Amino acid sequence: QVQLVESGGGSVQTGGSLRLSCASSGDIPGVGCTGWFRQGPGKEREGVASIYRFTDSTIHADFAEGRFTISQDNAKNTVYLQMNSLRPEDTATYYCATGKGGVCLSQPLGQTTYNYWGQGTQVTVSS
Repeated sequence: QVQLVESGGGSVQTGGSLRLSCASSGDIPGVGCTGWFRQGPGKEREGVASIYRFTDSTIHADFAEGRFTISQDNAKNTVYLQMNSLRPEDTATYYCATGKGGVCLSQPLGQTTYNYWGQGTQVTVSS
């Protein structure tokens, strides 16, 4: 079992920045990858970025490329999502999740890759 707690959400203006944190505890050796997902009002959850625990290999969704950066500090069991140049369409609840196995590399932005999820942190971007 892995417990995940997101933090760092809040309200910012267009163009602002936030850094989200995902603190993990529990069966950390069983974690292969950590992903960030988001779900806006009335929208389906979508993958934002993912990082592989053992190599720091990352992938970012097209909408996040160049603006968002996922990183990790394995000594702290924490994964981050640095979000810059925020836009109103980035408004959503942001979740982190952990997964394991080959799907971490073959489907890093797929929801079914991940078996443990945090409760989410709200990000609101106003114009």
